[in-house]
Amino acid sequence: MTEGRWRRASGTLLRVAVVWAVSTLTMLALAAALPDFRLQSPGGDSVTRTALTAAWGAGAFGLLTALVWPLVVRALLLVPALVLGLLVFFLNGSLLLIALRLIPDGRGDAAPETAVVVAAVMSAVASATSTALAVRDDNAYRRRLSRLATRRRRRSGQGDTPGPCPPGLLFLQLDGVGHEVLLRAAKDGLMPTVADWLAGTHRLTPWRTDWSSQTGASQLGILHGSNHDVPAFRWYEKDRGRLMVSNRPASAVELQRRAVARTGDGGLLTHDGASRGNLFSGGADQVALVLSVSTRRGRANRSRAGYFAYFSDPANAVRTALSFTAEVARELRQSVRARLRGDRPRVSRGGLYPFIRAFATVVSRDVVVAAVIGDMLGGRTAVYADLVAYDEVAHHSGPHSGDAAQVLTSLDRSLALIAKAAEHAPRDYRIVLLSDHGQSPGETFQGAYGLSLKDLVRAGCGLPVSRRAERSRCGAEARDAAGDALRSALHRRLEEGEPPPETGRGTGSDPIVLASGNLGLISFPDVPGRLSGEEIEARHPGLLGTLANHPGIGFLLVRSERHGSVVLGGGTETPLAELADGRGPLAGFGEGAADAVRRTDSFPHVADIMVNSMYDPETGRVHAFEEQIGSHGGLGGEQSRPFLLSPAELSAPVAPGAELVGAEAVHRVLRHWLHECTGPRSPVGEPAHRPVAPQDDGVEAI
Repeated sequence: MTEGRWRRASGTLLRVAVVWAVSTLTMLALAAALPDFRLQSPGGDSVTRTALTAAWGAGAFGLLTALVWPLVVRALLLVPALVLGLLVFFLNGSLLLIALRLIPDGRGDAAPETAVVVAAVMSAVASATSTALAVRDDNAYRRRLSRLATRRRRRSGQGDTPGPCPPGLLFLQLDGVGHEVLLRAAKDGLMPTVADWLAGTHRLTPWRTDWSSQTGASQLGILHGSNHDVPAFRWYEKDRGRLMVSNRPASAVELQRRAVARTGDGGLLTHDGASRGNLFSGGADQVALVLSVSTRRGRANRSRAGYFAYFSDPANAVRTALSFTAEVARELRQSVRARLRGDRPRVSRGGLYPFIRAFATVVSRDVVVAAVIGDMLGGRTAVYADLVAYDEVAHHSGPHSGDAAQVLTSLDRSLALIAKAAEHAPRDYRIVLLSDHGQSPGETFQGAYGLSLKDLVRAGCGLPVSRRAERSRCGAEARDAAGDALRSALHRRLEEGEPPPETGRGTGSDPIVLASGNLGLISFPDVPGRLSGEEIEARHPGLLGTLANHPGIGFLLVRSERHGSVVLGGGTETPLAELADGRGPLAGFGEGAADAVRRTDSFPHVADIMVNSMYDPETGRVHAFEEQIGSHGGLGGEQSRPFLLSPAELSAPVAPGAELVGAEAVHRVLRHWLHECTGPRSPVGEPAHRPVAPQDDGVEAI
């Protein structure tokens, strides 16, 4: 045993010496190449003296990096990740300047801007050297995995109990990647890792979303087993006077609380689980970049603490910061090229979007992948992680664009890295790949018709609209009936003898118009409860006709006093009980559309008017009611058709010939697989992190 300890100690010292030597040579090379970086006294030094100076500086920088950097990052945990990424270069350069000041006789010096470059290069070289040595030393690598697994068992109360370890489950969500997009990417060579899985080890199962085909509804259902009363990505709740938005922290907290209360279970990940990059925790004890716990502050905020494990290595921080900068430049270049080519459809990609894209495709990806690998090396039982890169880029560049294809290739490399790491984990892992929804292409509603849904609704209500809308030629002119309805609505308030519309209960007030991809929600906040179609007609004659007859709108859902709820569209009014797939207003929307509409109609917070855009089955196009040329949120096309790619060792998710419908059904499948791998677990009534009650004075912004 003593001999083994000496062997391990000597191996560690050898690796430190090699990293130190490589760092010294790197510093010497940089001093020779950069005019503002000096490792000699003003009068000059011998080669030996200069080498000793470089060794001193490299050693001081390495020691400061090991001791000071983790403390600095931990102190900055409450700083947003984007700001922390921008501070990386400054912090690393500052450590190098301090290291140079520690060299005797003032032989080390560098300009501040040069120090930033030197520190970045040295951190990257030292990290690469250390990693290469660790990988080559199989014994050291196995010892590291053993230590991680032992600590993990002790934290979970398992101690050192011997016995076989059942396989763990890793759920990787490719946000927004539809079933057809995945197949095309694998066939075209964009995703070779996925192609290999499809060819042999995994089975592919498409599934169908609810009417609300977006991450908030899908992921809540998948992780917590219920997405009841989530009619859209954003909606207005009259009884609380509150706007709910799925990707805002207070809303995510409330949605998770409601799901737990409805199911009586903490979520999919309550037993030894980890949640990475998600909107909801799934009941996991370990979280990173999880929105529903991000409102917490201090040491209890483990979501922000998830940054620490990644950014505590300065090489990681430098690499991510460089990739972030490159991604911003890539987006600017691609945006300019799209404008020069005259690509259509096209939306604005300026402002903060290049930085938002870079965060989604670089920072979030790197942190989540590193956390997932750490979870596997630690032997965690279940991990659910969301990689959001494709969804963000496809919204602005299009789901079938070259920009989005590049992101798919990048995601495949991340999958390959995770799969390689799984080979070294202390337990076997079943890797399940899935998506929460797809995306449907198409020009925006405003781009196609010259006015927004809000403008159209206000016109139909006889309320003032923007001058842009009044001047709009409007695509409805292509259909005379719709054009007449719109022009009539625009000018109704100007007709001779008609008084201006009043505000207040019973006579009408400004409606709240919200967009969730190609799904629109219209609510009249001055009247409690859900208005009927008859009440809407009495208050705003012509509004329903203006909407239902517009060529950019597929169908409406409203409550009727005579027939219960009805669906309007295509010149017909169909009672919800008689609604059928492929007929009447739902012609072309595909199988399951009628049931999806009926389910949403049963929600307590369904809007007064639910609006789904048109859908062209031949082209797959829809019209988003927000600035997105790749959208999801309603019915129509690929957005409603995500996928589930599961290892063949797991049972089939559905019986032959059956279809997997709804996020709640996906939750049941994933929970069944957990039982297959680890055995049944008793339900956990509360999640590991009790949700914080949201404030009543509005929704917080991210």
